[in-house]
Amino acid sequence: MFKLQSVTQLANETVVGVKNLLTGMGVTFKNMISPPTTQCYPEIKREMPARYRGRHFLTRNSEGLENCVGCELCAANCPVGCIHVEAAENSEGNRVSKGERYARVYEINLLRCIYCGYCEEACPEDAVILREHYELANYDRDCYIADKEELLTYPEPNQFRVNYLGNTTVVKK
Repeated sequence: MFKLQSVTQLANETVVGVKNLLTGMGVTFKNMISPPTTQCYPEIKREMPARYRGRHFLTRNSEGLENCVGCELCAANCPVGCIHVEAAENSEGNRVSKGERYARVYEINLLRCIYCGYCEEACPEDAVILREHYELANYDRDCYIADKEELLTYPEPNQFRVNYLGNTTVVKK
């Protein structure tokens, strides 16, 4: 009686195993005959969704002044502490932003950043934006400290050139 139960159990397990194998092979064959969805990545860039949070940028207003007033709310809200802001006072001769202060130093460590978007949400002046730029790979760690001048440069989406080492540079138009 005991052997009969184990033989029945073995037969059931075999049937289940063959069924799972055929299901997996069916998925494989279905994908073999479907058209590929691969893109030629370096030549054809993917269009990112409107709400995608990619690389950080600082914005300017219509007069060409920086929107950042050095309030440091972005640095306070950053969960990993990758933003460093030092504020300075605006003077009549040197007007950098529309407020009383401006960000003299603004740096983001892109390697530590988790691209959560809290800095963008916390900014009362809409100075910090995360946009659709996703080509951030580089072999030099120093390139991942984005300073204020680099953050104020806003290239067109996906307008980067990749050299044979994989380093990215902004394409000059």
